[in-house]
Amino acid sequence: MLNSNLIEGCIKKDRKSQKELYVLYYGYALRICLRYTKNKDEAVEVVNDGFMKVFMNIMRYQVEQSFNSWLSTIMINTAIDHYRKRIKQLEMDELNEQHQVEDRENILSNINYEDLIKLVQKLSYAYRTVFNLFAIDGYTHEEISDLLQISVGSSKSNLFKARENLKKMLIENNQAIIS
Repeated sequence: MLNSNLIEGCIKKDRKSQKELYVLYYGYALRICLRYTKNKDEAVEVVNDGFMKVFMNIMRYQVEQSFNSWLSTIMINTAIDHYRKRIKQLEMDELNEQHQVEDRENILSNINYEDLIKLVQKLSYAYRTVFNLFAIDGYTHEEISDLLQISVGSSKSNLFKARENLKKMLIENNQAIIS
């Protein structure tokens, strides 16, 4: 349980307090980062980068604010920063193509969380990041456009393609289960 002494210790750069905070919130942070990364190793890297930001900015945390919310924002932003680094290394033709987006649909209804995360991790960085931001974290295409420095059309296109890829993977999984 988070207490003000723990936060004070982290502000004073007390290693014991930092370790305690890290241990307390590691699982929560990892669950967030797994949605944005290809695998657990990459997610752990993002979590560790995120905790470095937490410890460097802990003095900005307002006690009235939910710590989970504050930490979640840092982890999402760290995952986006990670994405931006990766995007420079990849060919991003998919970002420039535009498609109309189909109406919102609930592709999450017939699959459990762990299976969904495994499928989402198979998506490309661009598709996975836009899908997570829009479908799971509730960002608008305009907000995604600003965060990822892409056009609104590219955000919509990536969401459309992510959903199409997820549908194909769901169909393949269902056929494998039936066979």
